[in-house]
Formats: sequence, structure tokens, C-alpha cells
Amino acid sequence: MSLSWDGAGLPPVAAARVARGGSGGAWSSALSAGEFAAIRSVGFEPVGQVMGSTVVHIDRAGPYPGYLACGYTDQGDAFSVAPVALSGGGAPCAALVQAYDAARRTALARMNAECVALGGDGVVAAQLTMAPFPAAANCQEFQVIGTAVRAAGPVRPPRPFTSHLDGLGFAKLLGAGWVPVDLLVATSIGVRHDNSATREMADSWANQQMDGWTRLVRVVRADARRQLRRHGARHGGDGIILSSADLRVWEESCVSRTGDKGKRDHLAESTLVGTTIARFTTTPARPRTLTVMPLNDDGALRRRLGRAADR
Repeated sequence: MSLSWDGAGLPPVAAARVARGGSGGAWSSALSAGEFAAIRSVGFEPVGQVMGSTVVHIDRAGPYPGYLACGYTDQGDAFSVAPVALSGGGAPCAALVQAYDAARRTALARMNAECVALGGDGVVAAQLTMAPFPAAANCQEFQVIGTAVRAAGPVRPPRPFTSHLDGLGFAKLLGAGWVPVDLLVATSIGVRHDNSATREMADSWANQQMDGWTRLVRVVRADARRQLRRHGARHGGDGIILSSADLRVWEESCVSRTGDKGKRDHLAESTLVGTTIARFTTTPARPRTLTVMPLNDDGALRRRLGRAADR
């Protein structure tokens, strides 16, 4: 029997799973034995596996999918420069990146809600995936899953942290005086028209750099790095530990209303995943003193011990 859900709070299935986990039953996780031991060594305990997901319809149907418009116009010159329509620069593909970002934030928020419901202080080993939804060509499922952990001491973070670091990495990070803050994802999409110059270079027998395509992947990667740094600064971290840097390149028919119609565009999508971290300070340990015991039998040791006992 399915339960109705208005989209607020936890989905009914997730709420039921959290209720079972909070009723004193055994918790579940994807941690290895070594990760479990490492997390406990720095004062944390796993409280359960948590996840968040959403299925989003990405509307690219019709004869003019504006998300992928290159904006190229030859201006009467077949060899005119073909710029990169970049999402970070406000190109039409920015709407697609915004849809991706909103879906990821929704999935992360639902995972964090499960963490809070279980009494957790954060999530480690969080893995974020995006995959086509079966039988729906224009739909994508965004899912994030990890293990919620709780600090054994009385100090609680103001809000749950999320991190891609596994249990061993999490323990090493804390031991070095750093804490995870948030899992970050940055995406950039660039669209570039294959103008006459690019097509001639691709058809040439010469070994040469493809200038247009080189620029496409370079500016898309650079824009993704800028977006990641911007996300990190907004979340208050001091640095970012990168988890993955993926680049996807493909081609499609040009959909621009003007310019070199009937030709091809190349598209590049760069996605960076990482965790922003912050430094914390601890009270330095008091230096240990070295005790020196004399080995001669001149009575000096007995006299010093006697004086110490009289004080």
C-alpha cells in the first residue's frame, strides 16, 4: 500500500526506516571493519545508513532544445571564431546546470534529514550518483547514500556535516586538526560549434592540436573549478579535498537558429566532487617529562625520596 506524500519532510518509506533504526534495533552501514574502528578511535559512532534521492524531468524535447544552443553565427565568414557558450558565463546551458544543482541539493537535504532523525552529527562515505531513470528518456535520478555518525562527547555541531571521505580518511582528517563541512558538487557545461576551421583540422592528415576542442575542454574545466571554489567559500570551509573530476564530451546536431545550420556542435561537461574542510584548534597536550633514575648506590636517591616524602 502506497502512502501519500506532499514533498515536505521525509518520504514515508524513509520515515519508516528511520523509525525502525531509532527504536533500538541494529544499525546498518557500508563501513568496513577498519573504517568502523577508525571512526570509533576519534570519538564517533555509526548510527545508521542514510540516503536521499529525487527523480527530475529534464525537458530537452522538441526541435530546439535551447539548453544546448551554441549561439554561433558565421557573420559572412566561414572561418569566423566559434566561441564556447559556457554555463558559468550565462549561456543557455546554465539552465541545465541549475536544474542539476537543484536536484543534488534536494537529494543531499533528504539525506541530512535522515541523519538528523537518527540523532547523527554528520555523514561519512557519502556517494553521489546521477543516472538515467528507466523507461523515461528525459528523466534523471539523483541519489546520495552514506553512513550517519554521532560524536560520543557532549559537543555537537550546529548542523550535520557531509563528506565523501571514508571512515579511515575521516579519522585521519580529525587527527590532523581538520573537520569536514559539506559535500560539494560543481558542474560546468560548454557548447562549441564545429566551424569550417575545426572541420578542416579534423579532416586533415597532419598531426596537430585541435585548437577549438582544446579550448572547449580547458574553459569548461576552469569554470567547474571556479564554481567549486565559490561553493566552498559559501559553505565556510578553509579548503577542499577533491574526490573526483569527470569530463564528458559528446557531439550533437547544431540547434542554433542562425549561422552554420545543419552542422555539428561539440559539448563538454565537467563535474567536480569534493568536501570542504575547516581547521579547528585543540588544547595542546602537556609535554611529558623524562624521569632519570641514578644507578649508583651512594644514597643520593634515598635522600631525595626522603625529602620528597617530608614535603
